[in-house]
Amino acid sequence: MSNNIAEGSGNTSRREFIRFLDIARKSTFENASMMLIFAQDQIIPEEQKMEVLQDLDELSRMIKAFSRSLQEKIERNAKK
Repeated sequence: MSNNIAEGSGNTSRREFIRFLDIARKSTFENASMMLIFAQDQIIPEEQKMEVLQDLDELSRMIKAFSRSLQEKIERNAKK
């Protein structure tokens, strides 16, 4: 996830950066799926699964909010 955000931040286009943020957000769901499998297979304890899922949910929301703010800037600039 962090690599997607870092790669996207290197772009000169806000739209391209938003695309990479979307990829990073999708990765939070992939990681959540892995946590469910790990807990089901008893690789990690249930408590750890819940903690990581909460962190991933928060991270996903933060990425979405950042993406939304960039999109709003694009829209404001387009109106000028």
